[in-house]
Amino acid sequence: MKLGDLVQSGDWKGEKHVPVIDAPDHAAAGELIKVKFGVGKEIAHPNTATHYIKWIKLFFVPDGGKFAVELASVSFDAHGDSADAAKPGPAFAEPFSAVKVKLSASGTLLAQSYCNLHGLWENSQPIKIG
Repeated sequence: MKLGDLVQSGDWKGEKHVPVIDAPDHAAAGELIKVKFGVGKEIAHPNTATHYIKWIKLFFVPDGGKFAVELASVSFDAHGDSADAAKPGPAFAEPFSAVKVKLSASGTLLAQSYCNLHGLWENSQPIKIG
């Protein structure tokens, strides 16, 4: 078995675990662009102390490239943390983030997320540079 065999995907409009990538379709080479990524854009993920998105990673693969370049990694470790284990605390981190990147070639942005109950999920979005 390979880890890739366990990665799930789907339409983020109908599945709450699929990461969403919000980036422009086109950009100039070297232009600073904002890429937002998260889980639960259309259908909210529960995000409770017992069911949460643990992390989201953002990658880029240039057209014709063999390897992914990791652009960002965000961990969501505050899931109702409390000194009283019987009661969730007052703060929950929502699984959304943003990063500014510069790309010099066209390719594909990829996002992976990990739900503590439902495993690994992925999504991708092509981006044209030039």
